Parts: sequence; structure tokens; C-alpha cells
Amino acid sequence: MKFSTCVTIAALLGVCTIPASAQDTAQTVVPTSAVPVSAPIQEAPTANAVLRSGTPVQLRFMETVTTKDKAASVGQRVQMEVAAPIEVNGVVVIPAGSPAWGEITSVRNKGMWGKSGKLEGRALFARVNGRQIRLSGTFDDKGVTVTAGVVGAIALVPVAGFFMTGTSAELPLGGEVGAFIDEDVELAIANTQPGPMVVGAPAPAPQPVVAADGQ
Repeated sequence: MKFSTCVTIAALLGVCTIPASAQDTAQTVVPTSAVPVSAPIQEAPTANAVLRSGTPVQLRFMETVTTKDKAASVGQRVQMEVAAPIEVNGVVVIPAGSPAWGEITSVRNKGMWGKSGKLEGRALFARVNGRQIRLSGTFDDKGVTVTAGVVGAIALVPVAGFFMTGTSAELPLGGEVGAFIDEDVELAIANTQPGPMVVGAPAPAPQPVVAADGQ
């Protein structure tokens, strides 16, 4: 009875006896050094030249943007072009005339009391051979505030000063602003500087042949 009672209690509690050999196997700890560690993925080496981020770019406006008649708006895209070629290792990688775009980020229209208009924007990207290259850099243009006229009008006739307005801001067609390349761009040219041209020594002039006497 005692044996059967023990068996019944063991079955209810889910107790089972594990052989000593099995316990040793279960308690075996695999050393950390034996676990394989994946090596970090390394970038494949390249011998190509790279157009580096931070390279200056001169841009030219291909349209006029103005606050006159409240024509400009935030988020408006501005068509531009690269004004001067960009070279890497003596090779033109972004030709002059390549299309580029900017974006208007802030607009303030002219107002009373001589308040002038103001425009702010940023360069977005240039496109070369179907590749879009990110640009960075900001630009702005502020109209001239007629401060002297406003002060005089307010001193004499305050109402007249209220109706005097400043000038509209304008980013003119053909105007130029500076920007920068905003990413590293791998190029399809070797990362080598062109070697200097080697000019060989001139060949010696042929000497006249003097005939011997009697010949």
C-alpha cells in the first residue's frame, strides 16, 4: 500500500526520475566561444572616383519667383539649373545647364507701414543622366523697406504712413545662388588623377652626307 500510494502521488505531481547520465547531458553548458558569430558585412572595395558630399554647386534660376500680387506660395517648386560645371579628377561629372530644383519654404508679402516682402527657399536636387542627386543649401531675397519715407510720413501725417507699403521680394530669372552636394555619389570613372603629358625630346635633324674625294 505504501508503494502504491507513493506511485500515485508521484503521478499526480508529475515527478519523474531522470537517469544520472541524462542529467549530466542536460546540465552541460556550451561555451560561448563555441557559438559561431557572424562577421560584419563590409562594403566591397571600389576603385571608382566619388563625388563627395559638401562639394559646392552654383545654381541659376530659370524662372522668376515674386511676392508681387501674392504670386509665391510655400512649397512652390522653383526650376533652376547648374550654372558652372563640376569636375572630379579633371572629368566633368555635372555639366553646366543640368536641370535642378528648389523649393520655397517661407513667404511674406509686402504690407502697410513699409513692410517689405520676403522669400526664403532651399535647394532640393539636380538631375544628371537620369540620376537625381540631392542638394542642400538655403537662399532668400528681401525687398527694400522704405524706412525713411515711412518715418517722415508718420511724423507729419500718420494715416499716410499706414498706406505706404514696402516692395515685393523677388528671385529673378538668371539670378544665381550657392548650394552643396548632399550625398556621396560613386562615379563610373577610375579614382586616379590624369598623369601629366610627357613630351619626348625632338628627334635629331638628319646630318648631310658628304661624299669622299674621288667618289
